[in-house]
Amino acid sequence: MRKMGLSISYRLITLAMLAITAACGRPQTTGEATVSEIVWPQPDASLLPEGPHKQEVLYGEALVRRTYELAGPAAADPNLRYAGNNLACSSCHLDGGRRRYGLSFIGVAGAYPRNMARENAVQTLAQRINGCFERSMNGRALPEDSREMRAIIAYIGFLSEAAPAGLEGRGAPDVPLLDRPADPARGAQVYRTNCAVCHGADGQGARNTGRPGYIYPALWGPDSFNTGAGMYRIITAANFIRANMPYGVTYETPRLTAEEAFDVAAYINVQTRPERGGLDRDYPDRARKPIDAPFPPYDDEFSQAQHRFGPWPPIQAAREARTAR
Repeated sequence: MRKMGLSISYRLITLAMLAITAACGRPQTTGEATVSEIVWPQPDASLLPEGPHKQEVLYGEALVRRTYELAGPAAADPNLRYAGNNLACSSCHLDGGRRRYGLSFIGVAGAYPRNMARENAVQTLAQRINGCFERSMNGRALPEDSREMRAIIAYIGFLSEAAPAGLEGRGAPDVPLLDRPADPARGAQVYRTNCAVCHGADGQGARNTGRPGYIYPALWGPDSFNTGAGMYRIITAANFIRANMPYGVTYETPRLTAEEAFDVAAYINVQTRPERGGLDRDYPDRARKPIDAPFPPYDDEFSQAQHRFGPWPPIQAAREARTAR
């Protein structure tokens, strides 16, 4: 899956671009480059040499960008209807997993296998992908030996070849936690002002014209992610929203304040959506359970409402105090 030549080429391109930027008058720095000075890669699978590897990577990219059509409800072959909604992987992993701070896939291949808190076990990349299919896509797992799984892994591997050592920007940066609960009522106004124009006043998104899928995805309702998805956690959703929404903003130039991001995330996540059963079995080591997990059991005395909406700093402080003992 990894191609040494491509890896070297991307590293050389990145270094060259950094050198050109410095030569054009950017102030010199010492030590590691700052976030704003790092050149974010834009790997293009269409430029790969012709052959089976290129075709597999391109199919993986198509699956990520058009999941609903190739592995979802609109798939021509009923046996390939693994996703249960009409979202795409790229609904969250923006620009096919290439967007900086947009839950990028660049560098992900090297991060697995890894020990995952939700299972409290080492998980492969294939298992992580299936977690998304079962939760964010509200569907069922892909067979790990299927053509589709191999293609998605090949695409993520191709993107990951573009990641220089130490490159930062794969996940959405943390937004400072509020000292009050996130407020869905305030979030409703934030939504009306900033989100409804794309996702609709009813949160049902904007459909593509004449074909399946969405221009802007449904944020709640029967065709959205289920209650087991990471985006159902308010901190996770707020981090993503502040760095990427409304569509077109960047982490460096956000439109929403931290408070607005948390409030609108709370508003979105109090709406009706598909329910996933068995969530009490997630995070069997309760000490590793995220502080904003909206479902019990917990290993502390804080209420389910406080875990779900905050304020989270007291929960975080209590956990850190227990860990320090």
